[in-house]
Amino acid sequence: MNALEINGLTKSFPGFTLDNISFTLPNGCILGLVGENGAGKSTTIKLILDMLHKDGGSIKVFGKDNTENIKAVKEDVGVVMDEAGIPDCLNARQVGKIMNGTFRNWNNGFYRDTLQRLSIPDDKPYNDLSRGMKMKLGIAVAVSHGSKLLLLDEPTSGLDPVVRDEVVDMFGEFTRDENHSILISSHIVSDLEKLCDYIAFLHKGKLLLFEEKDVLLGEYGVIHCTEQQLAELDENALLHKKVTPYGAEAIVRRGTVPGSMSVSPISIEELFVHMVKEETI
Repeated sequence: MNALEINGLTKSFPGFTLDNISFTLPNGCILGLVGENGAGKSTTIKLILDMLHKDGGSIKVFGKDNTENIKAVKEDVGVVMDEAGIPDCLNARQVGKIMNGTFRNWNNGFYRDTLQRLSIPDDKPYNDLSRGMKMKLGIAVAVSHGSKLLLLDEPTSGLDPVVRDEVVDMFGEFTRDENHSILISSHIVSDLEKLCDYIAFLHKGKLLLFEEKDVLLGEYGVIHCTEQQLAELDENALLHKKVTPYGAEAIVRRGTVPGSMSVSPISIEELFVHMVKEETI
């Protein structure tokens, strides 16, 4: 069974349309949703949670329509949004008591351990926490109620590099259980490249690409050559090219260039940036 199945998902607002999005998240995997601000990442997550009503398409969470038995679905889904929705006056200890009465599988011992691991004070009001500390508290809540699927909207935003790396490692540990899965959106593409099994590129409400990360990294690469060598390549081999007085650089499909040409690895971030540039081949 897949953790998440989205087919033909559509939602229109004035000036923006999430246009016929389809992707699947297998159990035990992490899917990274990449896109610039306004690409539709948060809209997609809100539609999965039934916080917005879709105009078309279908969403299944663990094989069931996301609008059916929504209470049971949310028991199995941990969520970290840009705003955690925690009252400003509550401290982390009080939040734990409330969540203990909210989720039937709440694990207070695990929650306390997570607070300690992430250096979250349990006696400081939420309003007095930094943005990064608020995000960490949201993560602690999301992983402490027996969640099988985490939906994370920019969860590493506002965290310093050391803590961000620790949080990313925590997400990796979460999916060591083959029944646990994560959908994570982030503009910090390096985090996704380290963490994710699948990558989905969103741009202006359209899904440009959905593929296994290792397949993407194996399919595409970068070449540095002369302008003449570039002109001799099949245009179908080129995703993006740049010519300067000092030579040429191009993102290519590895299998379509001559074996005599050296192809360097490309990062997910480089690939995404070039895919959304207006001057694509």
